[in-house]
Amino acid sequence: DVQLVESGGGLVQAGGSLRLSCTASGLTFDDYSMGWFRQAPGKEREGAAYISWSGGETDYSDSVKGRFTISRDNAKRTLYLQMNSLQPEDTAMYYCAAQSRRKLYVTGFNPSQFAYWGQGTQVTVSS
Repeated sequence: DVQLVESGGGLVQAGGSLRLSCTASGLTFDDYSMGWFRQAPGKEREGAAYISWSGGETDYSDSVKGRFTISRDNAKRTLYLQMNSLQPEDTAMYYCAAQSRRKLYVTGFNPSQFAYWGQGTQVTVSS
């Protein structure tokens, strides 16, 4: 079975930083583009960052561009999200997700294109 396990969330003050990790098992990690999504209470899940299977291409939502950096270490089967200059509006549950098909890179943050999801890690930013 495919498993994606996120870690690294927590409580941080506005302006602070956090680094999320997502470790994958049960799939050929370096064949899959990966994404970070987030969902705040009462809001829809939204895409934040996306990276191709090789790591050579990335995409960000406008709300995190310039503050967040997505990366991956295929040898460690791990996806990362470095989050800087965090703001209260970044408070959400953060999920990593794997694209539904191998070696597919399609921007647009459409959740239906992702077949595998982690359980999430909570990020709370205090003002």
